[in-house]
Amino acid sequence: MLVPLTNTPRDYAWGSPTLIAELEGRTPTGAPEAEVWFGDHPGHPARVPDGRALGEWLASGDAPEGTPERLPYLLKILAASSSLSIQAHPSKEQAEAGFAREDADGVARDAGSRNYRDDNHKPEIIVAISDRFRALVGLRPLDQTRRLLATLGAGADPLRSRLTGEQDAEVLRAALRWALSEEARASLPDLVGAIRRANSEEFRQELDVLRRIADEFPGDGGLIVALLMNLVVLRRGEAVFAPAGVLHAYQDGLGVELMAASDNVLRGGLTPKHVDVEELMRVVDTTAGAVPLVEPHGAGELVRYDVGVPDFSLLRVDVNTGTTAHVGLIGPAIALCVAGDVFVAASGMELKLSAGQAVFVTGEPEVSISGTGEVFVAEPGR
Repeated sequence: MLVPLTNTPRDYAWGSPTLIAELEGRTPTGAPEAEVWFGDHPGHPARVPDGRALGEWLASGDAPEGTPERLPYLLKILAASSSLSIQAHPSKEQAEAGFAREDADGVARDAGSRNYRDDNHKPEIIVAISDRFRALVGLRPLDQTRRLLATLGAGADPLRSRLTGEQDAEVLRAALRWALSEEARASLPDLVGAIRRANSEEFRQELDVLRRIADEFPGDGGLIVALLMNLVVLRRGEAVFAPAGVLHAYQDGLGVELMAASDNVLRGGLTPKHVDVEELMRVVDTTAGAVPLVEPHGAGELVRYDVGVPDFSLLRVDVNTGTTAHVGLIGPAIALCVAGDVFVAASGMELKLSAGQAVFVTGEPEVSISGTGEVFVAEPGR
């Protein structure tokens, strides 16, 4: 069965006013448009043709036999023009324990101070579909951070003095805790001045991002956290993965994001929302290292981004006139077109998709995709 899905963009302040409209080929509204969700997450579920939320339709019995009542993943178009909050997500075990603990403590599930809104983990992958997508992901090796700090002079002395010790992970853990303290915030004016004056070819893009953050989040200790993080610049089709505990903050660009169906976020700055430093310290992985880029596998029309989680798997399908891609499925899938016009067909049904449009596929072992365009297919993990 093929079921068309629709949804409206979410207007988070960090969203781009143009990127999603340009993708969909319509006039921008003038408001920020940050994300379009294709899934059954109750926070902003996609709609089926009769107007029902996808989750309501799944639970109604109208779906083919064997279709689950909840999807294990959430697929999004994400468009950023300024930094998202710095955040990390818990492991499955941490989420189950945290959710039960906050329930037992009587914290309302919709409370602003609530950390665990469900008992699931939230690993996520994002694939760039703009020519450039910038993100802060993971903690930079300390030798590189020390080189960056050397370009900042005395303004970086309070942070520099905290980056000494034999165990890099423990040094970074202590530095992160300090970065989100009142003491650290008192050092921000000197640090911001140093960032504005600095000049470094090696760290040119890092300094550009840090200057934007300083402008957009004055007085926010998340700037110091951002200074400790890797900057990755993705080109179209490149991807990065954020597993449990890894700090990340998308900066600018258009991407397709796929994650486990969860709303559990521990924030580490660059936000007016609740920042629970102690809980963040329990969850965050302070191992420094390279950005967790995802190496796609495949050839021809089909390329898979495999991150080894049971909740989701992501496939990119590129088709041209005269070619048809046959995509085997292992469970309920969502096909999202991001370029061109394509035709998705299964069991005698065929549906045309243009950029920004999606279809839910269930009860089918395979779909065929033809036309000229680019499609991402989300399904349960393999």
